[in-house]
Amino acid sequence: MARARCRQLRDGPKEEPAGPGEDVVQTAVDQRAEMSAQPQPRFLVLFDFDETLVNENSDDAVLQALPGQQLPDWLKSGYREGHYNEHMQQILAYMAERGVSRDAIRSAVESIPPAPGALALLHFLQGHQRDFELAVVSDANMYFIDTWLKCAGVRHLFRKIFTNPASFDAGGRLVLLPFHAHSCPRCPDNMCKQVILREYLALRQKERGAPFQQVFYVGDGANDMCPSLALGPRDTVFPRKDFPMHALLKSEGAKFKANVVPWTSGQDVMNCLEKIAEER
Repeated sequence: MARARCRQLRDGPKEEPAGPGEDVVQTAVDQRAEMSAQPQPRFLVLFDFDETLVNENSDDAVLQALPGQQLPDWLKSGYREGHYNEHMQQILAYMAERGVSRDAIRSAVESIPPAPGALALLHFLQGHQRDFELAVVSDANMYFIDTWLKCAGVRHLFRKIFTNPASFDAGGRLVLLPFHAHSCPRCPDNMCKQVILREYLALRQKERGAPFQQVFYVGDGANDMCPSLALGPRDTVFPRKDFPMHALLKSEGAKFKANVVPWTSGQDVMNCLEKIAEER
């Protein structure tokens, strides 16, 4: 029973069903008016996904659905540096050829454990949605992330997910595409998280009429360094302790303007954000 493994946030808000004759269709005008009447979150929190929200690499985790649970050597050796998205496309095609079903992939994704303290952190943020806007910036893919967040009961907390498009075709194959093209020399060819961050901050400032007071970035990997370099002295970066991002920060710290708070559990991030939220 794959669905039974889904982890739900305790005491989360429940949606009430519409009553008889109740109009559940809201116009775009109504929605805009409602949003403009609500106070805007003061802070933006960006999360990586693999080994940040979840405790494994989701691309590796889905291999558990393969017969034998491992890739052939010829496929492993086909990886080219900077072209991981292309490599993962080949892996997903191979999985389809071996008869791995959509249900098997979904079950493998739903079985990925959360990172230590991740659900407690999201539970805290659920109670502070007026203070914090949340987004995911990840080089995984939309199907994996959306599936896991829904299973964990936290999808509604995230205003935006920036990741590689992925969906099943008519033949049951999960088709992966690159997120965008860019010219950043330090990032993989399919995604520069700094480009995403800068564009999103500019868009939200235009929509909100003011910038966020502070930006927080929670990550673990080498590709989380590039967006972190765009943050300023009021912002904070949370690298997972003893993971690649943390090691790079130690060697490239002179380039950094943001505050750095290493984490081993989501509790470490929550402690920091809790203090920030209390400062009015």
